Amino acid sequence: MEQYTTIEGDTVDLLIAYNRFGVTHGATEAILRANLGLAAAGTKLPQGMKVNIPAFTVKKVNTAARIWS
Repeated sequence: MEQYTTIEGDTVDLLIAYNRFGVTHGATEAILRANLGLAAAGTKLPQGMKVNIPAFTVKKVNTAARIWS
């Protein structure tokens, strides 16, 4: 498991999950599960906080819709 030290203004979703994995959905939840109590730190995390970054695989979703058979 990787560890990240927050800088001023970091948020779990956009600045950690999105920058690390390219997505927020699923990655944010994985980070929160790996760091019990992290959500209590608030939206913007304090500088110098150690955050565990778990292994996470982005699931590819087929977004094509077939409207005719």
